[in-house]
Amino acid sequence: MRVVLDTNVIVSAFLNLFGTPARILHLILQGDIEIIFDERIIMEYEIVLCRPKFKLFKEDVHSIVEVLRDTGISAPAYNSSVDLPDKGDEPFLEVALTSKADAIVTGNKRHFPKDKCEGIRIVSPREFMKLL
Repeated sequence: MRVVLDTNVIVSAFLNLFGTPARILHLILQGDIEIIFDERIIMEYEIVLCRPKFKLFKEDVHSIVEVLRDTGISAPAYNSSVDLPDKGDEPFLEVALTSKADAIVTGNKRHFPKDKCEGIRIVSPREFMKLL
């Protein structure tokens, strides 16, 4: 399965190593799920995870982000006319659309209204695990 992971799922995986987002990240790192991204998404992962409030070691964050970059699929950056409630979520939908991802996994489904997503499945981490 090919997915785009919203940053909130990556953050949750780091903050709760035994939660559903961490299991998804583990499946990605094992190669059981393909993560799709572009440079905007990778940069957001790293910037957000390095925020002081998360108290994560920058070296650890950088290492995981590099593994995601090496094992995932880099999609061409594509700016569309997509208009989502949170502009920061637009790169995730753009990448999902251009790469024909199976789903966007997010903790904020309301940020991705169905009528804007052109058939891309928007699922929570828990819903995603049920699809596997």
